[in-house]
Amino acid sequence: MTGAEARITTGRIRGRAHDGIAVFKGVPYAAEPFGRNRLAAPVPAPSWDGTREAAEYGPRPPQSSMLPGFPAWSPAEGLDCLTVNVWTPDPGGSGLPVMVWVYGGAYIIGSSSQPEYDGARLAADGVVVVTFNYRVGMEGFGSVEGAPDNRALLDQIAALRWVQDNIAVFGGDPGRVTVFGESAGAGSIAALLAMPAARGLFGRAIAQSVPGTFFAPGFARRLSTAITAEAGRTPAVADLAGVAPEVLVAAADTMTAKLRDDHPNWGPIASTPTPYSPVVDGEVLPTTPWRALADGAGRDVELIVGFNRDEFRLFLALAGRFGTLGDEHVEAVMERLVPPGGADAYRAAHRDTSAEDLYSLVLSDWLFRMPSAHLADAHAAAGGTTFAYELAWPSPALNGMLGACHALDVPLTFGNLDKGVAALVVGDPVPEEAAELSAQFRAAWTAFATSGDPGWPAYTPGAAVTHVFDAFTKDVRDPEALSRRIWAAHRFDPLE
Repeated sequence: MTGAEARITTGRIRGRAHDGIAVFKGVPYAAEPFGRNRLAAPVPAPSWDGTREAAEYGPRPPQSSMLPGFPAWSPAEGLDCLTVNVWTPDPGGSGLPVMVWVYGGAYIIGSSSQPEYDGARLAADGVVVVTFNYRVGMEGFGSVEGAPDNRALLDQIAALRWVQDNIAVFGGDPGRVTVFGESAGAGSIAALLAMPAARGLFGRAIAQSVPGTFFAPGFARRLSTAITAEAGRTPAVADLAGVAPEVLVAAADTMTAKLRDDHPNWGPIASTPTPYSPVVDGEVLPTTPWRALADGAGRDVELIVGFNRDEFRLFLALAGRFGTLGDEHVEAVMERLVPPGGADAYRAAHRDTSAEDLYSLVLSDWLFRMPSAHLADAHAAAGGTTFAYELAWPSPALNGMLGACHALDVPLTFGNLDKGVAALVVGDPVPEEAAELSAQFRAAWTAFATSGDPGWPAYTPGAAVTHVFDAFTKDVRDPEALSRRIWAAHRFDPLE
């Protein structure tokens, strides 16, 4: 491994080069979001003299440790967490397409240092790959008096502006930027498509498993009030500025545990693993992505959007609920979440489906599949160039119980089939089919970033042609037609 240097707007940096890829890690794109910057919009990173080492990831943002596989966060990691990482196959060149990853994690966890997000394999396919940290949990998404809502989304815009200002130094073309992300990262991208402040920062987007949860301001403040009360505080900058971030993380973890099965008090959000989502505040985020795209926002951005067939099965596994679900659970979730008349349609079409599978299907549709399908509809109907996909390949992991679960697409996208989350969702040893599917994902995503064409027909709401990734990949007309009919009239409005 050898050194690699570059000069960016804030100073000179020294990264590393390995196997033809130059890598720069932990480069600040904004100042530390603590101290006088606590709970504020991101501010520019300070410049430095000399050469800054860029060989290690920056600190993770403060975050929950409730989800398995994520080590507990500690302030000892450091608080200067708003950093960016770059992988480039041609640091001395110019004009390469740029792919900027926005990580998921239920809006409560995540960092660009997760091993499954290593960009080397993807960069080897001829693109510049960028990953970055943004604030999660209360620091990024909590509704706090005296602070702007959606600070995490403002972090993302700051990172995208950094890309515009600096990516040419790494051989990238600032006019060919594609944002791509999964789960909360896809929800963030959907929000960015609706945000005036994000216009012009990217020309293409890939949204993988868009969650349908966005909050009305009153509901967001009610949740933040309940969370901060666990720490004996109120959701105001004056009351939180001096509170250690780990205290707010612990308070949110306590509140999250109380949310479960408390539908009378908290409504649909009790069916999710998080008390946070983007806030439709009318300023940073003027309206929901579905309404914004239907009105023409993002029409000039080419879009790929899709989902995994068995999204919710991952959450059943993480909660240890396989084998515990009966008809009464299905009835309850139907009553809480399904549009009028939909319960009968689900039952009629799935007479031979087990209660566990039907429960998973309904939650998958509500939380990820139908929000993604509606986003494709809205974008295409408004005149945008849209492509749809579904990942249907059933993973053999956990004796095949996961199916094509949530997050399975992440290792396939990056080609990291033996790192991080891949150990849970792909299987060990890595199946040959997974390696082939990963090659297909990477080829489609990099082709789209390069030319705007992933290799299958564009999507229209009427035909709903969808590229189905499976052992035998094919283009299918409306593969989830039943669910789409059930949810056709549903609007993913801000949760009240």
